[in-house]
Amino acid sequence: MRRLARLNSAVGRWPVLPAALAATAWLAAMALSAPAARGQTDGCPPGIAFCVETQRVVLHVTVVDRQDRFVTDLAQSAFAVMEDDRQQSLTYFAQEDVPVSIGLVIDNSGSMREKRRQVNAAALEFVKASNPQDEVFVVNFNDESYIDQDFTSDIDRLQDALQRIDTRGGTALYDATSLSLDHLVEAGNKDYNKRALLIITDGEDTSSRMDLELLVRKLQSSDVTIYGIGLLSEEERRAAKRAERHLRTITRPTGGPAYFPTSFSEVEPLVKRIAADIRNQYIIEYNRPGGKGAGYRRIRIDLKGRAKSNKVRHRPGYYAD
Repeated sequence: MRRLARLNSAVGRWPVLPAALAATAWLAAMALSAPAARGQTDGCPPGIAFCVETQRVVLHVTVVDRQDRFVTDLAQSAFAVMEDDRQQSLTYFAQEDVPVSIGLVIDNSGSMREKRRQVNAAALEFVKASNPQDEVFVVNFNDESYIDQDFTSDIDRLQDALQRIDTRGGTALYDATSLSLDHLVEAGNKDYNKRALLIITDGEDTSSRMDLELLVRKLQSSDVTIYGIGLLSEEERRAAKRAERHLRTITRPTGGPAYFPTSFSEVEPLVKRIAADIRNQYIIEYNRPGGKGAGYRRIRIDLKGRAKSNKVRHRPGYYAD
């Protein structure tokens, strides 16, 4: 077990920073990190994303029919990709089950004590339903975040990490999400062009130093998809509503869904659904339009022809520095 450290820092506790100072430090780091419009190109120095004129925007797109079944046989001609209401010419299109770098981010606060065994079993089912070549790391979090297993495809190691239960303390969800995102981007297999986090939590954030608004801005500048499962059925109604809103606020900017099961019997089917979602996506790329300054870029995908009756889910945009 080791505490999850900040970007490029030695293993240890994430340093305590005043909110304003933390925001300034992160925004400065953003100038040297990779946003959702991926500029990872051959020959870029480590940590530098934008070293050429053209950057790729990579979208992972889920399409389902009216019965919520995955639609995986659409041609490129069925998709019209719009950025700020201007159609883009696609440079890459595929529907393929590719290996993914994934982080399992599991709430280990005191309120999870009676839930962890079932959550662990569901997390293992998620791994088993995923691509066998996926690399997965496990973060257990309460007031602090710990990597209990770094990237591996070994199910036995992942099971051991999930069973390290020490449920206590509060819920620093925003911190855990931010630090897990950093680890995913920095330490994941650079040959894997698809990355995701699965967050399982049972309440609202009580302990983070990271601000939710700042976290959202960070997520808008990454290409990681976040899936969320909120176990909120035992929460007081107002607290549950706040926690639901906040978890959706985390997943929505990344194009991932958030689920809120009312019983544990629903959790295992949900994690299998998430694994299938990841494996059945379309990968769409286009070159980021030039001539614009920093700001948020809105993305919309319209389905054409017979595909119009289907529903499409994807990242709604990205923040370009």
